[in-house]
Amino acid sequence: MSLADTVTIAARNAWALTFGSGVEAPDPTPATVLWDEPHRQLRRFEGSESGTAATESAVLLVPPLAAPATCFDLRPDQSLARYLLETGRAPYVVDYGEITFGDRRMGFEDWIDDILPEAILRASSDRGGQPVDLVGWSIGGTLALLTAAAHAHLPIRSVTAVGAPLDYDKMTGIPQLRAVAKLTGGIATSTAVRAAGGIPARLTRIAYRVTAWDRELTRPWFVASNIARTETLARMESIDRFIADMPGYPGRFYGQLWGRLILNNDIGRGVVRLGDRRIALADVAAHVLLVGGPTDVITPAAAVEAGIRTLTGAASVRYETAPGSHLGILTGETARDTTWTYLDEFLAELP
Repeated sequence: MSLADTVTIAARNAWALTFGSGVEAPDPTPATVLWDEPHRQLRRFEGSESGTAATESAVLLVPPLAAPATCFDLRPDQSLARYLLETGRAPYVVDYGEITFGDRRMGFEDWIDDILPEAILRASSDRGGQPVDLVGWSIGGTLALLTAAAHAHLPIRSVTAVGAPLDYDKMTGIPQLRAVAKLTGGIATSTAVRAAGGIPARLTRIAYRVTAWDRELTRPWFVASNIARTETLARMESIDRFIADMPGYPGRFYGQLWGRLILNNDIGRGVVRLGDRRIALADVAAHVLLVGGPTDVITPAAAVEAGIRTLTGAASVRYETAPGSHLGILTGETARDTTWTYLDEFLAELP
């Protein structure tokens, strides 16, 4: 590329970032809405066949709370959904939408007993009754595993959990949080969350940026040094849009997360207690793939690998690692050659 071309591209990118709408317009994978109710919209990504003639099982993408469902489809080359289509799979996604003060009474049970089971059954029906392969990122992976554990009748063939926290004793900063919580018995946090009706979206966005403080701190230099690299800037923009769309946590859900998982580490012990109910990870009978990130500061690899110890009833458990941040192991530059390839091989080997 000539110097003149480089200068032209740099000037165009600088204008787009400063005064325009960005260097690259969003280009989501085409999808058909199959079911649209509050906090449970089910979409089928186009390119997959549907109906009784289809023989490929559904791959249901399960996002976490406090993150938009676009995590699976940031842009064309950062899209697990498109990759699944390319490899002949039939991907679907369940989208929870916005979480508001009015949703403050929603808890783990709403996802484990209602939202995810209904999405699984509808995706299976859309494939002519074929079984479903769940792929969850972050706590979406935890919810997928708990759903499989709680409902043995569901047509779940496998569960893939990417960056899923399965042992909070191994999570960064948790010992310090527990030490502070001991001073008040954890009441201060739970009281504040109840008063606010949950964790506001703005706070989840700030918290995510804090975990990537180095990215935020070096952003001006990053932009300046890559001003003529449109693809690099487009990747940056996709992450910015992802963070800007982050919703919050419902009050009851976060209260359960705080009390049962963060403070008591139920998930690390293999049995999550929701009131008088006990959901044991050992009851997961499906095949399981776990993917952890050695450089993931939100969910360290050891917290994901812990599932090998607790998922004792699974038909099989495979553990792999991938480089990158918490989002990076799902959809970063190396995800196609690591996490996505692991998933493709895992699904291909299933009976």
